[in-house]
Amino acid sequence: METAATCRLWWTSTRCLPPTGSCPPGSVGVTAPGSTAPCSASWTGFYFIPGALSTEEQCYWIRESLKTFPQPPNRTNLTAIYGSISDLLTAAKNQKILVEVENSDVEEKEQNKGDGKTEAKNFKFVEDSEIQKGEECRTTRAITLMRKLRWSTLGLQFDWSKRNYDVSLPHKKIPDALASLAKNMAIPAMPFGEEFKPEAAIVNYYGPSDMLGGHVDDMEADWTKPIVSISLGCKCIFLLGGKTRDEVPTAMFLRSGDIVLMAGEARECFHGVPRIFTESNQQEISALVSQLSGEDDCFILHYVKNSRININIRQVY
Repeated sequence: METAATCRLWWTSTRCLPPTGSCPPGSVGVTAPGSTAPCSASWTGFYFIPGALSTEEQCYWIRESLKTFPQPPNRTNLTAIYGSISDLLTAAKNQKILVEVENSDVEEKEQNKGDGKTEAKNFKFVEDSEIQKGEECRTTRAITLMRKLRWSTLGLQFDWSKRNYDVSLPHKKIPDALASLAKNMAIPAMPFGEEFKPEAAIVNYYGPSDMLGGHVDDMEADWTKPIVSISLGCKCIFLLGGKTRDEVPTAMFLRSGDIVLMAGEARECFHGVPRIFTESNQQEISALVSQLSGEDDCFILHYVKNSRININIRQVY
């Protein structure tokens, strides 16, 4: 079976249970906050809330993930290469091009980092017609950058090179609407009498051939607090393993609008995404397609037909 083969290649284990539409064995039923959909939770602290978000809510968070969340001071995988990029989605819609330009002397002085090094270049979006013929400059189309976007970080900024949260980096607090959603959804997984405090979020953007290897989210201080994980766009296979890579992972489907909580023992389990589904049959996201059919959402609709977005919100301390 193709999915089993994919799992074997991705996971170090030679076995993989086939994907299902529900939680791993041993789960019990609870009620999803603000939803009539069933919700399952395993004794290990893994909670699956199918259909937690309405179509309208899904569209809202897809738009926010593409338009607002990559905005500075939030960092993305593009930041290290191009510095702070503003209005990427708008530039992509308008078919603009990112060009490298030299700073003025004043700008160079302002960008001096205090370590003797000065950035002599920066980037800006321009129209195609603004680029002089024969001019040599580094250029990248905004639509290409949009497809290269793989992650953005909200709230406290995560330093991927050091694998820790860098509180010294400029940041804004988690948007109120996202914080409120995370608090409500986290209730079943929270220790009695405590409230979830959203302090950081990582937004992952998956293209047709992207995957997320088996890993453990272990950089937060208190693992009794859940990670709240929101799925948007195309369906994926989610693998939940054990505390070592030798344990056989269980596969399940995550669809747009589903939410997963991982707390307690589940935080110690390897997990990942070996593939997403972008087949021409878009029945499972037909409601999204209909909702995003307006002229203003044309670019977003094209994007979401071939992509998956995952927003995972964390309490850091």
